Amino acid sequence: MADRPQGSGVPEKGTPEYDWLYGSQSKNPPSDATQRVEAQQAGGSRADATRVMPVARRESRGSGGQPPGPTRTPAPTPPPRPKKKRRRLGLGLIPLVLALLLVYLLGVPLYHWTTIDKVDAAPSGDRPGDQPGTNYLIVGSDKADDLTDEQREVLDTPERGGTNTDTIIVLHTGSGGRTMMSIPRDTLVEVPDGGTQMINAAFASGGAPLLVQRVEALTGIRIDHYVELGFGSVINTVDAFGGVEICPKQDMKDPRARLDIEKGCQQVDGLTALGYSRSRYVTALSDLDRVARQREVISALGDEAMTPWTFLNPVRYWRINDAASGAIRVDEEMNPVDMGRFALAMTGDSKTCTMPNLPAPSDPNRLVADPDRAPALFNAIIDDSPVPGKACTPTGRARQ
Repeated sequence: MADRPQGSGVPEKGTPEYDWLYGSQSKNPPSDATQRVEAQQAGGSRADATRVMPVARRESRGSGGQPPGPTRTPAPTPPPRPKKKRRRLGLGLIPLVLALLLVYLLGVPLYHWTTIDKVDAAPSGDRPGDQPGTNYLIVGSDKADDLTDEQREVLDTPERGGTNTDTIIVLHTGSGGRTMMSIPRDTLVEVPDGGTQMINAAFASGGAPLLVQRVEALTGIRIDHYVELGFGSVINTVDAFGGVEICPKQDMKDPRARLDIEKGCQQVDGLTALGYSRSRYVTALSDLDRVARQREVISALGDEAMTPWTFLNPVRYWRINDAASGAIRVDEEMNPVDMGRFALAMTGDSKTCTMPNLPAPSDPNRLVADPDRAPALFNAIIDDSPVPGKACTPTGRARQ
């Protein structure tokens, strides 16, 4: 290596080891010299050419100094899950189902209301004034024109229009509670032209208006509504419920009522329930025991009517309304709301009584209202006040 001048500190041109700095034009550059890359021709490429990389955007300072990666297209938002749609759809159906159920529960009885026979039950002449609460007169007639041929053969009864009654019940509802008072059919009542007759004779001779007049004259209770039930209504309604429970206190075998049952609570069909409520030749008090069994059957029907299954089973609900409306007659003043209140009044707890009575002085086989005890029961219903316990007994006889 040539000697360098001292003092300047700058290498001279032509010094071999500094040609890279001064741009030497030597044709034979040293092997370790930096080589010049020829410009790339358009349309061509070299395998060893330096490639220009795309400029990457500088990431935000919070990236931690990591080199930025390649730009990626964000993934599309996935659609809502089908499960969520089904859940929302199910929740939306609940109000619709409830609305349809309400329409059905209201529409079925309203439709059957249009098929019920109406009767003019308002009596003529003077009547008791308006009284608190509501009083229904329930009459069980021997109307059998809605029975099937098979039922009529079993009962051994012809088709008839219902001219006799075994059941006369005053049902009172009000703030004083519910009271169901039976009036035995053999009760003697005074008639306008003098003398007396059995109260059920009024139904046979003058129908609903005359019977209402006799009941009001006997008790002083104003009858607001009249409801008449035939044989078929009892049989078919009990069968529509699938039977009712009765609890006879003794074995009962009564060929006249087509009845043969043992003592104790049991589930029975419509024909047996009817025979149980009509039998009068087995027990000691005859008709007085019978009216107590009639109230038992009616109360059993009311209990069955209020079970949840009645309203949740549309087939059962239809059959019950159809059976109940098939052999029932009501007064012309009653409307669907009154009928609904009557149905509710038939359910739940109520005091059940028979009109306080004594054997008639003129005929021991007939009855008269007990002059000492009957007024207390009548007045409690008239005033819509609690019924005295001594005045309310199952047979109407004084407690011993």
